[in-house]
Amino acid sequence: MLTQIINARILTPQGWLKDGSVLIRDNKILEVTNCDLPVVGATLIDAQGTYIVPGGVEIHAHGGGGRDFMEGSEDAFRTAVKTHMQHGTTSIFPTLSSSTIPMIRAAAATTEKLMAEPDSPVLGLHLEGHYFNMAMAGGQMPENIKDPDPQEYIPLLEETHCIKRWDAAPELPGAMQFGKYITSKGILACVGHTQAEFEDIETAFQVGYRHATHFYNAMPGFHKRKGYKYEGTVESIYLMDDMTVEVVADGIHVPPTILRLVYKIKGVEKTALITDALACAASDSKEAFDPRVIIEDGVCKLADRSALAGSIATMDRLIRTMVQKAEIPLEDAVRMASETPARIMGVADRKGTLEKGKDADILALDNDLNVRAVWAMGKIVEGTNTLF
Repeated sequence: MLTQIINARILTPQGWLKDGSVLIRDNKILEVTNCDLPVVGATLIDAQGTYIVPGGVEIHAHGGGGRDFMEGSEDAFRTAVKTHMQHGTTSIFPTLSSSTIPMIRAAAATTEKLMAEPDSPVLGLHLEGHYFNMAMAGGQMPENIKDPDPQEYIPLLEETHCIKRWDAAPELPGAMQFGKYITSKGILACVGHTQAEFEDIETAFQVGYRHATHFYNAMPGFHKRKGYKYEGTVESIYLMDDMTVEVVADGIHVPPTILRLVYKIKGVEKTALITDALACAASDSKEAFDPRVIIEDGVCKLADRSALAGSIATMDRLIRTMVQKAEIPLEDAVRMASETPARIMGVADRKGTLEKGKDADILALDNDLNVRAVWAMGKIVEGTNTLF
């Protein structure tokens, strides 16, 4: 099937095309051009002057639509994935908070089943924990947190093939061995829920840690001990030029001024936008998988209000926050939601930009940056089309 999107403002790697068109055949982009003359035999879609940009690549989301990936079931996964797709996400790495090994195995089995389906938006599993610093547990379930254990992670990675990213605190005993091992398996090693200072981060980078989990959250910045000043995890990561970061761009987890600072220092190519969304995102549900979590002031918190516990954001909100509150150009906000996370996760050969030969993952946004349509692998996502 041949489809042509015309009358659009299209974001390409070279910049914006005005009054351009995107030609799609089945699940691939056949051509992106500044000519919007109708192609014979193509089904025409008038974009009505909307922004046509790459679909979002979500690398850190725990759930949505009332369901959490920690449930492990196929029904929970499909509900949460569909929810995020309706808000502009076209590729997703489902995320588990600190879990037990049986919970991880259940979620991995579901992930592998969904990944095997044709044109699946599910690209792999992300484990946020459970090898974290207890003092920085935040919204993680403390009963599941422990030091890295090779008797757990080695057998797990020998029997599963869908884990693409794993987060840990590098200062823990065994964390460097863990980082080396998972990196050797092609898994992205990430720093998170940590009290690491510069030497920890420097050593972690040397053994393979390349990415920072929800930057600024669950990690210290510049601080004092007994009158002496020390760099925090934040400053240490800034000093690692080749370490990428992700930010929860809901305007609450990280203030807009700090979002702008991350953008200024790390730049578009080293900064990814994430929702860190819990089950209650895009849902009438007021409950998270973790019964300790409440929703208040537009964000998820522990009931004792000691820590934030995740967001209720979706991909479109991330883009709006970056543009409307952090005052970042739309093209850069979109790249941080699509191109950069695709590159971080090693899928930029087929995801993240609108280019000939890439997957037809496309998002249409109006002038207020609201979703008008979403195409995933060339197919319109149910419940998103207001263009035709």
